[in-house]
Amino acid sequence: MSRTVRIGVDVGGTFTDLLLHDPRRGVSWPGKLPTTPHAPNEAITAGITRLLAETSTAPGDVAGIVHGTTLVTNTLLERTGAVVGLLTTDGFSDVLEMGRETRFDTTDLLARPAQPLVPRPLRRGVPGRIAADGRELEPLDETAVRTAVEDLVGQGIEALAVALMHSYRNAGHEHRVRDLVTRMCPDLPVTLSSAVAPVIGEYERAGTACLNAYVQPLMSRYLDDLRADLAALGIDAPLRIMLSGGGVTTLEDAKRFPVRLLESGPAAGAIAAAAAARTLGERDVVSFDMGGTTAKIAVVQGGRPRLKHDFEAGRVDRFKPGSGLPVRLTVVDMIEIGSGGGSIAAPDALGLLKVGPRSAGSVPGPVAYGRGGERPTVTDADLVLGYLDAESFLGGEMRLRTAEVHKALTRDVAGPLGLDLTDAAAGIVEVVTGSMAAAARMHLSEQGKDPADFALMAFGGAGPAHAYGLAKALKMPRVIVPMRAGVMSACGLLAAAPTVDEVRSLPSPLADVDWDQVAALYDEMITRATATLQPEDPALVRIRRSAEMRYLGQGFEIEVDLPEGDLGPDDLQRIRTAFESTYRSVFGRSLDGAAEVVNWRLSMHLPDHAMPTGSSYARGEDKCRGVRSVHFPGHGRLEATVWNRYELVPGTEMAGPAVFEEREASCAFGPECRIRVTDDLSLVIEVGQGQPS
Repeated sequence: MSRTVRIGVDVGGTFTDLLLHDPRRGVSWPGKLPTTPHAPNEAITAGITRLLAETSTAPGDVAGIVHGTTLVTNTLLERTGAVVGLLTTDGFSDVLEMGRETRFDTTDLLARPAQPLVPRPLRRGVPGRIAADGRELEPLDETAVRTAVEDLVGQGIEALAVALMHSYRNAGHEHRVRDLVTRMCPDLPVTLSSAVAPVIGEYERAGTACLNAYVQPLMSRYLDDLRADLAALGIDAPLRIMLSGGGVTTLEDAKRFPVRLLESGPAAGAIAAAAAARTLGERDVVSFDMGGTTAKIAVVQGGRPRLKHDFEAGRVDRFKPGSGLPVRLTVVDMIEIGSGGGSIAAPDALGLLKVGPRSAGSVPGPVAYGRGGERPTVTDADLVLGYLDAESFLGGEMRLRTAEVHKALTRDVAGPLGLDLTDAAAGIVEVVTGSMAAAARMHLSEQGKDPADFALMAFGGAGPAHAYGLAKALKMPRVIVPMRAGVMSACGLLAAAPTVDEVRSLPSPLADVDWDQVAALYDEMITRATATLQPEDPALVRIRRSAEMRYLGQGFEIEVDLPEGDLGPDDLQRIRTAFESTYRSVFGRSLDGAAEVVNWRLSMHLPDHAMPTGSSYARGEDKCRGVRSVHFPGHGRLEATVWNRYELVPGTEMAGPAVFEEREASCAFGPECRIRVTDDLSLVIEVGQGQPS
């Protein structure tokens, strides 16, 4: 019998979420346990071991594991990566510090940009030059390369980045450098900018290569250790990794290009939201993923999350573009806010209540967890307000410490601000809701969207609990809470399609495109993508071609879908029409003037997997768990009916105030809400904007 079991594993800052799905038995079994920051694979193996035992699944029955991780992001933020050396063209060693030669905040005289990952003493320029059209102007000085590498190795580098001028047009010099280094230092990881980001833009290309080299040794060790741990459990199934753009890739490709995992964890949530939206027939939703450390908001339109091809990592100021390190990679377009269940609340020097961005994380965690946390957090406020039940949290496995929460909240917030306990907790939630609403408005307004035109898809450990308040703040008419919302990102890992994205720069006015060169580029990209994807059935492969275009003289591009199949002069008018249509959709108008193509893109993927469905826990408990006093924004404390989500059946309808509990998440909706249960057991809540009549 063929193996059918697949497991999704999402490692977050506070909890590690898992989902075991076996379509043959109709089982979708979730798991959630605290993350082990010092060794993330410990929580992973413990969680998988538990899932296998709870579902009576043999390790040999596992057909595949898909993993999403924030390890690359954490390594960058904590600056705990490898010691990296940089080889570049002679005279260009300072490109990392020169950047775009602009200040990200011209009003702050003390503003400092993010520090380069490679300090100046570890950068070397070597003679040799490729022209912008790919011609060799000056041969590579191989003696200088050897000398520079020997010097850098002597200074203790653990990885090497190579970013030579115009290598996106001709990578010959970079390939030669790699060959020389491999012979000299076979164990030294080498990242070529022409391999990781073969696009125009010297600063971004060099920065992407340096970041890849910075995290490569750590990620290689981590993934190898995880693979060994899984083998020790008796699991010999393929381990695939979630990409920042929402696809999944092979273990070896992830080890070669770990920079592509920068937004791996957050992307899984957006993919899950898109899959759930398609299942429900909802084309346009706002994905709201709130966990223990951060909240992520993304727009899903037409059943697909919006993508972009550049990103700023490690911003000095989270909300100021230009304050981070630019990298060129495909990512799900989302905004991330330092507002999670573990965000710490306290009055500032002016006596104003602030929440986040400092987080209690998984260690020590919120006060309620009893793991050593002493500062009150959003989760602690949720407990006081009645959103969480101290006895049934995580199915009763983690009893929340109500008395300790009351003491900490009184000491650090209620007392200093002269508030009673409920008002202090409500203030914390109001502040965090305001921060998330402001970020959501900004993110949607940048795309010309109105929140009122979307439904809010809420998930994550804390997302459902805060969905009602956020929807009211944004005047969104409808909230959707999927089943297994607390482990939704793990569901997204299993729904994502294996994907390979390739890009090549060949700048040219549209009217002057050399279509033979374009055909050669696409042949090369298809060959590389096929080698990585390794499809068992080539007939299932789907290819999407696109181009990054602009009007001549502009400095920024938009992505335009291209006709299917081989391209040629006969496609000129269709491409021009598609460009103008896309331009109008972004900017509200099109211009007169010649168009230019900068980058040619290819995305190769297999079909999406269906969203995991099936039973989670045995039925037979009471549908109604009684009533509980809950504080609702705009209404104060009300007696709310508490429902067991596992006992609700499709077609069930009820009115608020109501609380819905499952093992990994809880949500509460006020008296003006109407709630119904869909065929896939999602909750769809129609939210009124005022008191019920």
